[in-house]
Amino acid sequence: MKVIETDLPGCLLFEPRVFGDERGYFYEAFNHDKLAPLGLAPKFVQGNVSRSARGVLRGLHYQWPKPQGKFVSVLEGEVWDVAVDIRRGSPTFGRWAAAVVSAENKRQFWIPEGFAHGFVVLSEHATFHYLCTATYDPQADAAIRWDDADLAIDWPVSDPSLSGKDAAAPFLADIPADRLPACVD
Repeated sequence: MKVIETDLPGCLLFEPRVFGDERGYFYEAFNHDKLAPLGLAPKFVQGNVSRSARGVLRGLHYQWPKPQGKFVSVLEGEVWDVAVDIRRGSPTFGRWAAAVVSAENKRQFWIPEGFAHGFVVLSEHATFHYLCTATYDPQADAAIRWDDADLAIDWPVSDPSLSGKDAAAPFLADIPADRLPACVD
């Protein structure tokens, strides 16, 4: 497994070792013992799958006060995946990291607790898979506006298809401090 560090401490990309032949391929999608030496020992309690069409943007989502870490991958298609540091007091507050994650490159992206997450579909369709460290709690559900100028995320689409919730999400500067996670580093 190849580990790729991003500009955001704690947000990591993984490229698994793929074993293939004329019959197909195999790779480990998750191995706790290989992540532990990197300081990662997530306990996943929920797994989710979504399927979306080209141009669909989901995000930027987070949960507070019950944050979720997410280990994401794509089973079909290709997405541009984004993590944003929204931890109050963090030296990288408001900064983002992004990567193309696809069924072809088999990359996996670890988004720690305290980060907002979103993705946009680049292929005709994408089947997105993510493991979460906390169960979904509708009372903790929160979002940040995808096109927040202060974040200046360089999305590869200009007019994405959005849910009503995502289209109406507040800008990061408009979210009260007590509705954002604190940096514990």
